[in-house]
Amino acid sequence: MELRDIEIFLALADELHFGRTAERLHVSQARVSQSIKQVERRIGAPLFARTSRRVRLTPIGNRLRDDLGPAYRALHEGIDRAITAGRGIGGVLRLGFEAPGVADLTEDLLDRFRQRYPDTDLLIREADFADPASMLRSGEIDVLVTLLPVDEPDLVTGPAIHTEPMVLAVSSKHPFARRKSVTLDDLARDTVLRAAHPPEPYWIEEPRQWLTPAGHPVTRSTPFATFQELLAAIATGAGICPLAAHAQEYFSHPRIRFVPFTGSPDVEWGLVWPRSAETARVQAFASVASTSLP
Repeated sequence: MELRDIEIFLALADELHFGRTAERLHVSQARVSQSIKQVERRIGAPLFARTSRRVRLTPIGNRLRDDLGPAYRALHEGIDRAITAGRGIGGVLRLGFEAPGVADLTEDLLDRFRQRYPDTDLLIREADFADPASMLRSGEIDVLVTLLPVDEPDLVTGPAIHTEPMVLAVSSKHPFARRKSVTLDDLARDTVLRAAHPPEPYWIEEPRQWLTPAGHPVTRSTPFATFQELLAAIATGAGICPLAAHAQEYFSHPRIRFVPFTGSPDVEWGLVWPRSAETARVQAFASVASTSLP
C-alpha cells in the first residue's frame, strides 16, 4: 500500500463520509473512491459498507484501521523529529515576557509548542521593565512577548497571542475608586503614571502630546524603573495608570482599585524577535502561535 492510500483510508475511517474526506485531504472525491477500491482489491475484501445514506467500516476495515493507525502516527512523528533535528529546532528557546502574568495566560500556546517540539526546551525570562527590547538586542532572549504595536527596523513583529481589555489603577482613596467604570477622557483629570518604556507608543503622532478623545491634554509622570515602584506610587495617590486587565489578579493590592474602561480599545500582546536572529526555533514558535489563533 502506498503511504497516500493509507492516509486516505485512515481519513475515511475517521470521517465515514467520502465528501468530507476529500475536503480534509484536499483531493477529489473520485480520488478517494479510486484509492479505497485499490486497497480493497489488494486486501481481497471490502473495507467499507456503503449505502446511499451512510458509510461504515466492515470488521476487516475496523481491524485494519486499528493496526495501521498507530504505525501511521509513529511514522509521521519520526519524520517530524528528523525534520526538527535537521532544521536545528531542538535545543533551548528563550522567551522573554514584558508582563510575567502573560506567561500564565498563554500557557496553552506554550503547551502546544512543547507537544509539537518535545526536543526544544522553553526558558521563560522576565524582560527588563524599563526597556524590554534590550534583552533581544543583547542576545539574552530569542523572542519577546510585549505590547503591540512595535515598529522597529531591526525587529520582526510576529502574531498577537493574547488580547485583553484595559483597566485604570487608582488609589483606594481616589474618587474614581467608587466608579463602576471610567473613560479615556477621565485620564485628563489626574497625572497619568507611566508604566510605558521607550520608544514612545507608535500611535502617538507628533508633537507627541497625549490627548484624550475629546482633545484634553494628559499630564504624564516620568517613567518608573520597576513595576513595584509604579504600584507604590498608585497606592499613595501620586496618580493613576491604565494597565492590562490581568493586573487585577496578578497585582492585587489593598490600597489599589482597578476600574474598568468603557469605550477603550483592547491591548494586544504579541511576539517580537531580532531580524538578524530569526532562527528555525523562532520561526517554529511563531508558526505554532499563528496556527493557534481563533
